[in-house]
Amino acid sequence: MRLLVVLVAVIIVLMTGPAKTQTALIAAADRGDAAAVRQALAAGAALEARDGRQRTALMAAVQGNHIEVARLLIEAKADVNAKDDIHDSPYLLAGARGYLEILRLTLANGADLRSINRFGGTALIPAAERGHVETVKTLIEAGVDVDHVNRLGWTALLEAVILGNGGPPYVEIVRLLIAARANVDLPDKDGVSSLSHARRRGYREIERLLVAAGAR
Repeated sequence: MRLLVVLVAVIIVLMTGPAKTQTALIAAADRGDAAAVRQALAAGAALEARDGRQRTALMAAVQGNHIEVARLLIEAKADVNAKDDIHDSPYLLAGARGYLEILRLTLANGADLRSINRFGGTALIPAAERGHVETVKTLIEAGVDVDHVNRLGWTALLEAVILGNGGPPYVEIVRLLIAARANVDLPDKDGVSSLSHARRRGYREIERLLVAAGAR
């Protein structure tokens, strides 16, 4: 009986020891503690362990825009495409939030340009919607499909017009998308074009750019 108790105790230690290390890694990444991340990695923590929200340590680091920690984890070969329970990945989230330094790290380390978020959109679409000019430029240069249509029936161009405010960042994003040969005549699911949306909203500078690009 005593032997059985000892064996059970050993099994519990073996099963819970690594889990504690993995939890420590995610927690350290979540708070941006680079020293603790190094310690957890040195102790053998699994890079791709998940928490209750299916986040990896890298995903936790990206959510806090913890650049140094994200770099450490990516250099350790963390998966930049690993998705959490709402289908965000480190790459997709960095693009959506305009975390440019982390985005560039993911692009240099295997980011899947065709991956999509829960709305069926690429990283480019929310970047355009939120007015992240340099992020849009970086994603275009990386080769993301500028005409990808999400589940709402919107492209990056449509989102920049429909969900933007017509201000300078959105004007520049529209200019970048046009320069990247985005199809200016792709309508939304109701058949309304970017030009029509711009006119309805009184976005004169965006309207001028679209007309100059041949939009109808």
